[in-house]
Amino acid sequence: MRKLSPVSRKLLTSVHIAFSGILLGCTVAFIVMDIAALATDDPKLLEACYRIMHLLSHTSLRASAIGAIVSGVLLSVLTPWGLLRFRWIVAKEILSLLTIVPGLFGIYAWSLRGLQRVADEGMGALNAPAFQTNGRMLSIGLLLQLLSILAMYMLSSFKPWGPVSSGGSKNKSTKRMPNSLLR
Repeated sequence: MRKLSPVSRKLLTSVHIAFSGILLGCTVAFIVMDIAALATDDPKLLEACYRIMHLLSHTSLRASAIGAIVSGVLLSVLTPWGLLRFRWIVAKEILSLLTIVPGLFGIYAWSLRGLQRVADEGMGALNAPAFQTNGRMLSIGLLLQLLSILAMYMLSSFKPWGPVSSGGSKNKSTKRMPNSLLR
């Protein structure tokens, strides 16, 4: 497969960083709204928090998650890093799956369920066990998503662990990784 030129690699890396930053920003915004929804006694604010969370869950969150994954896979495939050559990349791929699947489907469903209950019952929804369980699932999902995203940032920055070994020996081609890719 053809590899990217240095300019193309930098552009694709910039796109990946932008999508990842939007994903982080959406997650933080979700956490702020989740906390506001948990702490409020204003039914309009409660409903507004869930409306915004639901809107973000099927727009910005979904687009940024898909953009980050697609650009990350392209960076792996089209550069010497590869999809399975380094342990830190494999760890990021696993974290991506753990972040994206619950993020795309769980957060959407939990925010929709919360919105429906709040729209129907107002502040009374706060006392319903199903609403409380849904709220806990949303909070746990958001926290796990935030921790996974931060872990992926750390892995990208520090690039720990080195190459994946094949058959007990180190992959010799990884020893000549261009210095420009290590920055």
